[in-house]
This record gives sequence, structure tokens and C-alpha cells, in this order.
Amino acid sequence: MQTVTVVGGNLFSIAASLLGDATQWIRIAQLNQLDDPIILGVTTLLIPSVNPAATGGVVQQ
Repeated sequence: MQTVTVVGGNLFSIAASLLGDATQWIRIAQLNQLDDPIILGVTTLLIPSVNPAATGGVVQQ
């Protein structure tokens, strides 16, 4: 696990950049107890470890 400090943005782009999969934004949201993927202001986030098996709620076939 790591922490990052961001100024605005959204969890989709953070997940894509740091986890390699934008659909895993929900893992970041859950870990940080966030309901909204849009980030306003300066925020420090916990980022979960990369997990290739996690699908972010998207069914893979």
C-alpha cells in the first residue's frame, strides 16, 4: 500500500495511472471511505497494492 497526495482530479485517472486499470477506482474509494470519484482540493489517498485479479466490479470473461 502507498499514499499519494493529489490536487483535484478523479479516482478513475488515479486508478488507471497507479493500478493500471481505471475500473479499480472503487478499491481506492472504499479504502479511503469516499463516495464520489471526483476529488476536490488537496487530498491524501491510500492506494491499495496492485492486484491483477481485482476487476473493480467489472465481470471479466
